[in-house]
Amino acid sequence: MASFGELDAGGVYTPTPLTLIYRFLAWCVVATLFTFLLNVYLNFWRGWPGAGAIFADDAGALPWVQALIYTAAIAGSAIFVARTRQRSLRQDNAVMTAIAIYIVNAAFWIVLLVGVVDALVSFLRVEGLLPGLFGNEMAMDLGRNHFRAPVVHGPLIVISLILAATSRTLGFTWLALLVVVAELQIVISRFIFSYEQAFMGDVVRMWYAGLFLFASAYTLIEEGHVRVDVLYSGFNQRTRGLVNAVGSVVLGLPFCWTIIILGMSKPTSIITSPLLSLEVTQSGFGMYIKYLMAAFLAVFAVSMAIQFTGYFLEGVADYRGDAGKRKLDSETAAAPGA
Repeated sequence: MASFGELDAGGVYTPTPLTLIYRFLAWCVVATLFTFLLNVYLNFWRGWPGAGAIFADDAGALPWVQALIYTAAIAGSAIFVARTRQRSLRQDNAVMTAIAIYIVNAAFWIVLLVGVVDALVSFLRVEGLLPGLFGNEMAMDLGRNHFRAPVVHGPLIVISLILAATSRTLGFTWLALLVVVAELQIVISRFIFSYEQAFMGDVVRMWYAGLFLFASAYTLIEEGHVRVDVLYSGFNQRTRGLVNAVGSVVLGLPFCWTIIILGMSKPTSIITSPLLSLEVTQSGFGMYIKYLMAAFLAVFAVSMAIQFTGYFLEGVADYRGDAGKRKLDSETAAAPGA
């Protein structure tokens, strides 16, 4: 088995060059991912030409700035790894997992707060109560997607980002409960009170989508995804680590990058187009959250890409037999005295 590092006489850990290469490549993936998202914002929301425009005859300074951002992402990864030589692969995996958890946690709060508030606004609107509460002008504004999204959803998204930084729970249990409650109120209102509106189904679809897409990265952390484990279940830790590392690189990351590139590389792409237009459903008095549901797919791909990168590092560490293997939450809960 290959050595992954040595301890000198003073007990200082010295990683091998291969360990540093693994870490550098992993952080390049994460840094490039966020750089790509930044450039998508600059291209389609700020009108920048894109890094590819450096090859145009009339290229100005902006394309070079965007190209330099990518260069800085790679250089920054190299500098970070060089300055944190004593970090292990498992420590980097823990950091990447924390990043993915924050993204998913923020998305959970966005789904919860925006879902509740937008459903309430839609209810007041369909029942004609908005003019009496906020005046005719505000009532009309709340019926326009280009007003409701930045004025109502925007502050709720900011609050969600703050809550995600201060809360530790991912909230999937609560989100599953909310889906059940939303379905239950549809059944009760439809069959007992003969009352049903479009926003009632919209909030269920929104929470369903959030539950399944946002929980994917956490499920990967806990190794809860369905596997064809006729062989995998019989593998030892070293072989499982090899399978997980290779699978992350060959299957996981290409899948996530395919979603991100095809979904966000053009203004007409399936993710960026609804976000640019703040797209809503055609149901009239439904919720104005269709553009957010398109963003759910980006959250899924980004969180999974980060987690697959950390999963690769963890797989390599398992293959080499590195110390400090993480216990799954399910294993911790099942332990005696837990």
